[in-house]
Amino acid sequence: MSLLEVDDVVVQFGGVTAVDHAAFTAEAGRITGLIGPNGAGKTTCFNVISGLQKPNHGTVRFDGRSITRLPVHRRARRGMGRTFQRLEAFGSLTVRDNVRVARDIARGIGGLVRPAQADVDGLLEQVGIAAYADERADSIPTGTARLLELARCLASEPKLLLLDEPSSGLDESETDAFGELLAQLAAEGRGILMVEHDMDLVMSVCDDIHVLDFGRVIASGPPGEVRANPQVQQAYLGYSDAEPAAEPSDLTQELEVVR
Repeated sequence: MSLLEVDDVVVQFGGVTAVDHAAFTAEAGRITGLIGPNGAGKTTCFNVISGLQKPNHGTVRFDGRSITRLPVHRRARRGMGRTFQRLEAFGSLTVRDNVRVARDIARGIGGLVRPAQADVDGLLEQVGIAAYADERADSIPTGTARLLELARCLASEPKLLLLDEPSSGLDESETDAFGELLAQLAAEGRGILMVEHDMDLVMSVCDDIHVLDFGRVIASGPPGEVRANPQVQQAYLGYSDAEPAAEPSDLTQELEVVR
């Protein structure tokens, strides 16, 4: 049984179908990529999974139970955590206090009675931003703020991480370290589903990849299989290996930005 199951989901905005009978899964202990060209419906799918968008049709199951009608906070309580494309840190608080707030909320009354600074500092160390602990969140680099969002997400001890463009703002060395961190988190048993524009990162860390195009899942499988799929090449590049092309058709070289 998959940790997350998205089954036949449809989302329409007026006469526009943003998600068109999409179906895919994410497994515990594995990193799953959700990729596709601009406007493919990836973030809308994330909104459906996390409860921010009600689907017109279809079902979302988490840990074996339907959560299609549950509000956001109840999904979070069941073990679902999410980061966003747009950074949402409390700018006037320190990096440490941003994570402490998330930790205390997750713990409820127990968090208020017994503050967990050791846990918070441990999370900052885990994601590699302990050096910024006492800095205001609105003063840190964008890449560091991305890692702060991940630390806040981990504060609730989620079973499933939904990461929306998590490497945005990271340089090459930071991205490599981030890939190693994702592998460690998955090895601890968490499921990770991420929307990501960095194809080198996706192809190197993901165990499984689902590709969306015009709201439909056009391919699913391991990275090598997906990269070689003619439908995927056509969706991204306008041609496949079966057609003549002026440049190499390797997705990791050709594709710079996917949203």
